[in-house]
Amino acid sequence: MNKAVFLDRDGTINENVGYTSKIEDLEFIEWAVEGMKKFQYAGYKLIIVTNQAGIAKGKYDEEDYFVFRDEMHRRLKDNGITITAEYFCPHHSDGIIERYKVDCGCRKPKSGMLEQAAKDFDLDLKKCWMIGDMPSDIQAGKNAGCKTIQVLTGKDKTESIDADFIVDNLYNASYFMI
Repeated sequence: MNKAVFLDRDGTINENVGYTSKIEDLEFIEWAVEGMKKFQYAGYKLIIVTNQAGIAKGKYDEEDYFVFRDEMHRRLKDNGITITAEYFCPHHSDGIIERYKVDCGCRKPKSGMLEQAAKDFDLDLKKCWMIGDMPSDIQAGKNAGCKTIQVLTGKDKTESIDADFIVDNLYNASYFMI
């Protein structure tokens, strides 16, 4: 079985400008790239799991999401980082786009995206880490049986009482994993 680092996107890897979906807003958080290199070097698959409520709320569409995702992956690849997969949840119960206005099992803090990745990549969730800036990221990791690290890089600096560790950035998170 394999091991992975599940990474939240907005506020963890890249700056969260609120419904982040435009390439011109793509800016990596300081030390994020360096931290991801260390995870990769330690043998972890890198898997992004991201809530994208802006799709359900009509702020942007799936095509905008995919264009942003592809550009982010390209820039990370240019820095020597390979993203194994990215899972996203376009749902939100308060959405205005009817097909996305659902209470699903993939929206963090639920663990559906992590569980799907475990099936897709033969992951042992007990050997995996969930890293994110929000308490919902930490709870998703806990719900899946992962170890968790909260990074204080997002807009909301509310510390999760459930996180195994709390650190300043992804680079510092790497010290707990290697």
